[in-house]
Amino acid sequence: MSDKVIVVREESAAWKVLKIAVIGLVGLAAVGGTGVLLARDQMARHQSELFSPHPLRRLAALGYLRAHPDVDNVLLLRDYVAWEARPMLRKRANAILAGMEEYLAAEESIERA
Repeated sequence: MSDKVIVVREESAAWKVLKIAVIGLVGLAAVGGTGVLLARDQMARHQSELFSPHPLRRLAALGYLRAHPDVDNVLLLRDYVAWEARPMLRKRANAILAGMEEYLAAEESIERA
């Protein structure tokens, strides 16, 4: 009869915690990345809907434009303000337009200095 000894090693508590932490971080990164991609997709979709017949889509397009100040968007917002019939959306667009113009003026003065 042969006597074989089988050694079973138990994982230490620290190793278990480390594995759980790594799995949690990978999961969190995956969920965060997916959320960022979905948000970016929604914003890009709504960017082109500034003149949509749906007010919520126009509001989403304004939100997109607010985050992208440039001269083309200023011109676009000026056209939109003249076109928009709803006072709430027109007021929001005017506020975004004023902020963009202020930002671009400050950026231009910095470049000249």
